[in-house]
Amino acid sequence: METLKFKTTIKCEGCIAAVTPHLNNISAISKWEVDTTNPDKILTVEADESLDAQVIKDTLSKAGYASEKI
Repeated sequence: METLKFKTTIKCEGCIAAVTPHLNNISAISKWEVDTTNPDKILTVEADESLDAQVIKDTLSKAGYASEKI
């Protein structure tokens, strides 16, 4: 299991609702959450080690959100 962190433009519960179906469709992810209280809106993803961070970035981009691995 690997933990990945991303700075995102996910700002609120509505944004989280918008990305939920996209992130939930990635079978390698076991758990994810966004800290909207953090100024950088940190997305923390627990996933299989085989998951490439670019997959998450691309998925968020398709949902309309920017992200940067940290």
